[in-house]
Parts: sequence; C-alpha cells; structure tokens
Amino acid sequence: MGARPGAQPLDPRRGRLPPSSLLKGVGVLVALFMMCVSARAEPDLSQFASTSFSQIQQGVGSLAASGDPRAGDILAALQAGRLLVGTDKQIYIKTDTGTVSAATGQPTEAPGARPLRVNNNVRVAVDTALGIVRLLSTDPAQRAAAAEAVFHSRDTSAIAVLDKAIAQETVPGIKRTMQEARAASLLGTDGSSDADRLASIAILSNRGDMESRSFMSSIPNPSPPVAAAAGKAIDSIDLWQKVWTVVQGAFYGVSLGSVLLLAAAGLAITFGVMGVINMAHGEMVMLGAYTTFVVQEAIRNYAPGLFGASLFIAVPMAFLVSGVVGVAIERCLIRFLYGRPLETLLATWGLSLVLQQAVRSIFGADNRNVGSPAWMSGAEQVGGVLITNNRLAIIIFAVLVLAALMAVLRYTSLGLRMRAVTQNRRMAAAMGIRTPWVDAMTFGLGSGIAGMAGVALSQIDNVSPNLGQGYIIDSFMVVVFGGVGNLWGTALGALVLGVVNKFLEPIAGAVLGKIVVLVLLIAFIQRRPRGMFPLKGRAVEA
Repeated sequence: MGARPGAQPLDPRRGRLPPSSLLKGVGVLVALFMMCVSARAEPDLSQFASTSFSQIQQGVGSLAASGDPRAGDILAALQAGRLLVGTDKQIYIKTDTGTVSAATGQPTEAPGARPLRVNNNVRVAVDTALGIVRLLSTDPAQRAAAAEAVFHSRDTSAIAVLDKAIAQETVPGIKRTMQEARAASLLGTDGSSDADRLASIAILSNRGDMESRSFMSSIPNPSPPVAAAAGKAIDSIDLWQKVWTVVQGAFYGVSLGSVLLLAAAGLAITFGVMGVINMAHGEMVMLGAYTTFVVQEAIRNYAPGLFGASLFIAVPMAFLVSGVVGVAIERCLIRFLYGRPLETLLATWGLSLVLQQAVRSIFGADNRNVGSPAWMSGAEQVGGVLITNNRLAIIIFAVLVLAALMAVLRYTSLGLRMRAVTQNRRMAAAMGIRTPWVDAMTFGLGSGIAGMAGVALSQIDNVSPNLGQGYIIDSFMVVVFGGVGNLWGTALGALVLGVVNKFLEPIAGAVLGKIVVLVLLIAFIQRRPRGMFPLKGRAVEA
C-alpha cells in the first residue's frame, strides 16, 4: 500500500514524525491559541448605555456574574463616577491620561462621552457586585471583605461565584466566611432544598452572631424539619449571647477597675503611710493628663515621626511633673498639718481648686485633644467580645505599674523605710529613719503614680481641668474597701468595684448604681472597718 501524496515518512529510527513536522504542529497549535485569545468575547455592556436605571442595574448584575476579568475595573470605575457613555453608545473608562474602552481596556477616543447616571439602587447593586467580583481577587484582604459583604447582603446571584471561590480558597478563615455567606444566601432562597437549608443552619449556628439569628428567624416557607432546626439554633445563639454579654461586661469592669487602680494606687501609699486625706490627689491625675497633651503637642510640632511613641515619652514625664508637684505640696503645706485631719482635708480641697484654676488659666477651660497612637486604635473581636485596644493597653499598663510599685516597696531602701514608717512611725524614727524625708518621698511617689494614671485616662476620657474630680471619690472608696496602705487590697478592691459598677449600671443606671455601691461599701465597712486586707503591726493594731 503506497504512501499518501505529500505525506512525510516516519523516521525509521524512532517510528515518529521528523522534528520539522513536530515544529510545524506546535506552531499551528500556538496560532490557534492566539486566535482564540484574540477572539475572546468582550463583556456585554449594552445595558450600561440605557437611560433606564433598572436596565443599568441588571447590567451590573450580569457583568458581575459573567466572570470577566475586566468586571472589577468597570464596576470600580462606575462606583467612582469614572464610567462614561459616548454618543456611539459605547462605554468608556476615564483615566488620568485619557479614556480607554471599557470592553477592551485599550486607549481610545470617547466621542461626546458623559458620566453614566446612577441612582441609589444602582449604587447598592454596584457595591454588591464588587463584593462578588472581589471574591476571586488575589488579595486575601479583598476576598475576606468581599465574603463579609456578600454575607450581609445575602445576594443569591453570588452563590455560583461563592462555590468557585470556596473551591480554590486556601486561607481557612476566609474560606469559613465564604461558607457563611453561601449559607446566608441559600437560606434566603425560596427554592433551596431542605438539605441545603439544614447545612446552612448548622454553619450559621456556629457563627453565632445576631445577624445569623436574624437570617434563621426569617427563612421563607420553611419545612417542619428546617423550622425545628432553626428554632434550636436560635435558642443556642440566644444562650451564647447572654454568656458573651456577661463576659463583655466583665471586660469593661476589669478595664474600669484598672483605671481605678491607677488612680488609687498612689493614694493608697500616701493615705497608708502618712494618714493624710489628700483631696488634691485627683489634680495630680489631671496634671499627668495635661503633661501628655503638652508632650504630644511638642512631638506634633517638632518630631511628628515620634507620635507613635508619644505615650512612652509622656509616662516618665507625667511621673516627674506630678511627683515634683507632690513633693512641693508636702514640703510647703502638708507637713505643717500632720495630726490635724480636718484642716488637712480643707487645705487640700482648697489646693485642688487652685490647681484647677491654674490649669484653666494656662490651657483654657475647653477639653484638650490627646490623640491615640495607631497601635492603641481599633478593636479585636474575640468570640462575642469586642476587645478595644486602648482599654486592653490600660489593663496591661495597670498591671505593670502595680508590679513596679510592689517591687519598689519590697526591694529598695526607700520601700523598706516606707513600710517601717507605715507600721510604726515612732519606732522607725527611733531607729534613725528620717521620717520627714520618707513623708516627702512617699507623697512624691504617690503623686507621680497619679500622674501616670492621667496618661492612661487621657486615652479614654476628656482632658479637662475637672478630670481628677471624677475619680477622687472612687479612689478613696477603693483604698478603704481594700485596706488602707495595702496594694494587694487596693488592686482587688479596684477590680471588685469596677466589675460591680459595670454590672449595676445597665440595671439601675449610672447614678443609682453608684449609690447602691456606696451603700454596700458602708455595710461592708461596718463589718470590717479596716477593709479586706488590713495592715499588720503593733502600732496599726493598737
């Protein structure tokens, strides 16, 4: 049997076509591939040229569902007002250098182009469509945001894209969000099967937020098994929401307790060692807050790059400023009033008014703006609890201050002398301890700690001349409740009062809640006049 005319013989050595034939075949395949690519269908944008908003809205949905790689750019241009329609009914995108064809992405002229008109319905459709398109983005942050947006919108047109995105997603957290978005969309679809709805209910029950609960309580035409499963999931979510509410309240209580601890720690030292009722202690807190303001203003004007570290600079400065003022107050006023508690109370109360007016004269009566560094801004969702970064930082700061203060009292010569004077002032003086010097340093240390409390309070409260007045009474309550001069008692008392306050406020209101706390504290002091952890010593117990 003869060979076909024009056919090339097989290579007798290998039984294959000669290399020249292989190269020609590869060339043909490459040419066909390039023809297919060049002949790829352009996205249908004819509805965008319509004057009907409903037609444009349909075009937005069709473009998002088409999977075209240019869909994201076109929708983003429409959202930004850069999508144009020409007199030739073609769609163009306005760029910084001119216009390009929306269909091809190639630069071109746009005859008589005008911005595409949209209404609120079109804007909502664009936002939803962009969420669908970005589900397939290469940027994980965009995919996560898009999945969350689809979850909230429950757009049923996104189900097909979600299936594709879930199949190729490699990040577990983003994949879970996509599955939750798909489940929410399926629950809102009247034609979904019971199996799909039951699986969706299980997924949303694990998410456990109030929006998932809302989705499950509004399922269209549920069958009895679906309704029963949804009811059980809703009960579970309600139970967990109560648990998370308690945990959230406890976190707010601990954060308030940390603030009270910072404000009361210095008072616990001065009141415990010196027995002085210092009504100007709140103004030491206020001076620390204003020191923070001055430090930040200096950084803004002369070294803006250091703003992120402004609080680290403000803490020692506030300690120094308030501590020096505290030493001056003790040397110039308090030391003449020892053993006269009523005169001391009146003198320090008058001094607090003087300090407030001095600050008003220097900085004005208006609240001053103290900024938060980027690392203290924002919040993190942990389960059903919202952990704000600034309050978490204050809790950590309070723990560090307490640890540092206890180390000073335990391991330094100043701390040893302070403890000696606290337990038996006369015996300490007989042993050669200069009690007036200890008094001055103690008052300065307590005032310096109050200044550091002002740095923390500047991040969660208004910096004004009246800042300290809001915490002085609570600070005294913490000191008396925990045990005068006992830091462990002060810490525990601050946490207990903070948590109790936060749980009473929603029930009784802020004012009545404080009254209830005060009544409970008075009842407690009747049973334990020296607080939870009273100091030990012959002079103290005498």
